[in-house]
Amino acid sequence: MQITSSLVPFVSPQLPELSLNGDFLIGGIFTLHYYTNAGQDTYTRLPPQLQCSGRSVIMDFKQLRLARSFEFTIHEINNSTDLLPGITLGYQIYDSCSDAQITSKIALQCVNGMDPVFNDTRLHERTDSNYTSFLITEPQVSHSATCACLSDKGQFPAFLRTIPSDQHQAAALVKMIKYFGWTWIGALHSDTDYGNYGTAAFLKAAQEEGICVEYSEAYYRTQPRIKLERVANVIRRSTARVIVAFLHAGDMKLIFEELARQPLPPIQWIGSEAWIAHPDFLRFNICAGALGFGVPRLVIPGLREFLLDLSPEQASKSPVLTEFWERSFSCSLKARTGTRECDGSEDIRSLQNPYTDTSQLRLTILVYKATYAIAHAIHGVICNETQCDKTIKFAPWQLKRVNVTTKNGYQVNFDSNGDPKAVYELINLQFKKDGTLDFVTVGSYDTSKPEGQEFKVTGAVPVSVCSESCPPGTRKTVQKGRPVCCYDCIPCAEGEINSLDCIRCSLDFWPNTKQDSCLPKPVEFLSWDDTLSIILIVFSIIGAFMAVCVTAVFYQHRTSPIVRANNSELSFLLLFSLTLCFLCSLTFIGRPSEWSCKLRHTAFGITFVLCISCVLGKTIVVLMAFRATLPGSNVMKWFGPPQQRLSILAFTLIQVLICVLWVKISPPFPFKNQKHYKEKIILECGLGSAIARKLPDNFNEAKFITFSMLIFCAVWITFIPAYVSSPGKFTVAVEIFAILASSFGLIICIFAPKCFIIVFRPEQNTKKHLMGKVPSKAL
Repeated sequence: MQITSSLVPFVSPQLPELSLNGDFLIGGIFTLHYYTNAGQDTYTRLPPQLQCSGRSVIMDFKQLRLARSFEFTIHEINNSTDLLPGITLGYQIYDSCSDAQITSKIALQCVNGMDPVFNDTRLHERTDSNYTSFLITEPQVSHSATCACLSDKGQFPAFLRTIPSDQHQAAALVKMIKYFGWTWIGALHSDTDYGNYGTAAFLKAAQEEGICVEYSEAYYRTQPRIKLERVANVIRRSTARVIVAFLHAGDMKLIFEELARQPLPPIQWIGSEAWIAHPDFLRFNICAGALGFGVPRLVIPGLREFLLDLSPEQASKSPVLTEFWERSFSCSLKARTGTRECDGSEDIRSLQNPYTDTSQLRLTILVYKATYAIAHAIHGVICNETQCDKTIKFAPWQLKRVNVTTKNGYQVNFDSNGDPKAVYELINLQFKKDGTLDFVTVGSYDTSKPEGQEFKVTGAVPVSVCSESCPPGTRKTVQKGRPVCCYDCIPCAEGEINSLDCIRCSLDFWPNTKQDSCLPKPVEFLSWDDTLSIILIVFSIIGAFMAVCVTAVFYQHRTSPIVRANNSELSFLLLFSLTLCFLCSLTFIGRPSEWSCKLRHTAFGITFVLCISCVLGKTIVVLMAFRATLPGSNVMKWFGPPQQRLSILAFTLIQVLICVLWVKISPPFPFKNQKHYKEKIILECGLGSAIARKLPDNFNEAKFITFSMLIFCAVWITFIPAYVSSPGKFTVAVEIFAILASSFGLIICIFAPKCFIIVFRPEQNTKKHLMGKVPSKAL
């Protein structure tokens, strides 16, 4: 239907509540009041004008804060030297009264200027006596419209917003409900595009996740009271104790007021961003524990000072500010009968209401971003590097190119649908110590995160489940005859973790202490920086140094009787083999590898045989020397120096041959021992064939070994049970200890007494003394 010119005088334009002239005007529409009733429509004349002023109409102080934040942002931009230099932004702030008719009227009026007859211009030029300005009505940038339908650029080509689409909020709510294991819920929504589209997206996502919905009820605040009562009764009679509420704050407030009339079972409320962070709901105790996603709260420097910089004189210049002042202080700025007149003692800083509360700046920051988005878009079109030209016009779609950072470092950008990235805070209403409710951030949802990591809970929240979630290391088992959400928890077996069910970790992994993830098993071996290794290394070096020192002493006194009498050639060869024995123990330390496994056992086997062969040769020489004293004995000619060398060489060559065959046929190799310990891996050297490593034990049967060989045998006999019973790296440590102990036993028992005589008792280093021909001293 076309509006004729005869109707024009009867349709008065909507006047702005707050305004400022400028080169470019930006219109702002806020719900400063809640409209209640406009009277009966007779259809015989034009309907009465909608009114939303008067003492009976509710004023929303939070929306007034948003409107004045819009003012603050315009002033901040005008004071900027970088953004729109030489250009002044103005504004016209309107009150929608939370009514669709008034909002539509204001929107059309903004498109056409103050003329109520619709025309098709997007940028309407208006010329006054002292300035020329352009009313910026396209594109439209919303700070609170979340309906997913607005992302359709076919229907809304010039619509953009700084608040995420409800498509993202619905997905976030489903993820949260699934996280807490709630599978039986109720749903409420406003009977508007916001509630209907938001709930439809939520129900679709919930169905895909296996979440069951007991009921879905719609309500709008202008509907009859009987509808409100019916919705309240459905909630009271339902068995679902988790309710998702996709409602406007005004609708939700009426539902809570109705529910508060009668006792209500405990309910876990899941709120949409429209009401979950609204301060009015802190007065409803039935909201305790409510959860929902809200816009992240941020700080706008200077805003609080701007809001509080309001005097009675300034308030009296604007009807809406006058109303705010009078409602806040219960006085009148203008003399009225029956009302106390404001006397100037009123202190706005003492007020505690949504207007002065800047601790929860959520929608406020979106107003701030939307204003900056428009300013940057204008700047990008009319300004170059040197100046700005205010006569240039631009198209709506040019605002989509905005990707900037505000003065305070906040990002402003839009995707191809005119939407921002979806980032929410998970808000929980919790009781403080003083018994009052407060908003507590307990998690987040960020669509820019990798898939599966968007939702995160960072704080403690109330739960509403039949059975508590199974702790780590346990799995669910259904209780007989009860719903699937009721279950018992039984421990997982050793080596298993709990996911949907207990699963066993792979061979090289072991569960952590919570048994909720598999971690690589720690690897154990005798490393160089281990304290035990350091001690063994020190003793190895000390032993080798002792052998070298004894060699030096013997060599220096090689012509002395005591050295010559002890078969100096075999003694030097024995000292050399002992030095190698001490040093070869070092090859047992460190991470086992192919070359170290071969080296440590072959080197020890060869030096071990060389050492024992020398000891055996020295023992046989002594034995034969006593046999040679018998009459007619010529045994020494069969065991002279050449025979001694040949016997030692033969034994050593046999061991070398065995070691070569061992390395070629079945060599030692590094392997992971996972049998001794289940929770860790022991790196060891597998010995391959056991023949070679048993050869030294055969020498333990020698019948004519001296005292040093008794120690030697004792060490290696005790080595066997110690080696078998010692776990992990201690197995290698026992092996090294056996090598060092037997080597020290040899060097101390055989060479220490002789070195003592050479160094400290040189008078005893004579042939007579050795032959026992020196008379004993008288006592």
